[in-house]
Amino acid sequence: MVMKGLTLRGLEVFEALARTGSVAQAAEITGLSQPSVSQQLRNLEKALGTDLVDHGRRPMRLTQAGRSFLARTQAVLGELQVAQSELAVMDLGHLTTLSIGLIDDFDNDLTPRLATLLADSLTRSKFKLITLSSLDLFEALEAQRLHMAVSAHSGEVLEGVIEYPLVQDPFILVAPSGAEQPMQELPFLRYARDQLISRQIEGHLARHQMEFEERFEIGSHLALMAMVARGLGWAITTPLGYMRAARFHDGMEAHPAPFGAFARTISLFTRSDWSDQVPQEVADMTRRLMQSQIVDPAIAQLPWLSGQLKVMG
Repeated sequence: MVMKGLTLRGLEVFEALARTGSVAQAAEITGLSQPSVSQQLRNLEKALGTDLVDHGRRPMRLTQAGRSFLARTQAVLGELQVAQSELAVMDLGHLTTLSIGLIDDFDNDLTPRLATLLADSLTRSKFKLITLSSLDLFEALEAQRLHMAVSAHSGEVLEGVIEYPLVQDPFILVAPSGAEQPMQELPFLRYARDQLISRQIEGHLARHQMEFEERFEIGSHLALMAMVARGLGWAITTPLGYMRAARFHDGMEAHPAPFGAFARTISLFTRSDWSDQVPQEVADMTRRLMQSQIVDPAIAQLPWLSGQLKVMG
């Protein structure tokens, strides 16, 4: 039995306060007034019998009890969001076939859940789901081997294609834990140049007239993150990539990009000759899963990403 005074709204307010450190921002996120936010927090602390935040600090800081309770709160809210997505079953029974491709950034989190939800909705249909690089996905979509693709936008105008933006994914710097000046002391670990993410990073560096020794070029994202964690160099990646490499987090630190903010957009693409509502429904489902499985956990771990890493549409 849930203790008296412990409410879903209280958990949502506490999570928003912990993420932003601000009553005003928590009020904006939750749609409540600032007095209501403060009251929800007091009610939650009274129900738990302990202070969750240090009320004498600005911005607010979590107490030890607050940090412990935040992890549980995020887990509960995440599972509720997933349950909500699973209940919003798409009506795809009229399709005879559906083929969709996704970039491998989501293999750990989103792809397994999305595959399950789509398979549940496709009661009598032929279903194909594959993971490829962004450039290979565009080629498969153009050749009509796929109905839809979830990919990073290349920045080019795509003829005959409809785009449904899903998430803004900013570029960040990752360095070995404790490295004080990684860009001066360690080599730059590059993604392989035939990858879209590498072209986007190199283009941004060129615009800022920044050059680094061409020593390492790595085609595997997880191998690149492992090398950072082992202290072999620093790299530019995104929060989606960083969160996918959770096993290496103990050995690395994430920082804002030090040479100007820039981001990529992850979108769902489909050919314009498909006028069905299916792409919109799949995009909406994917956004909900991205929020609960990727965006919220990333911002909880790296609060400075708030406002930069965000679901779109």
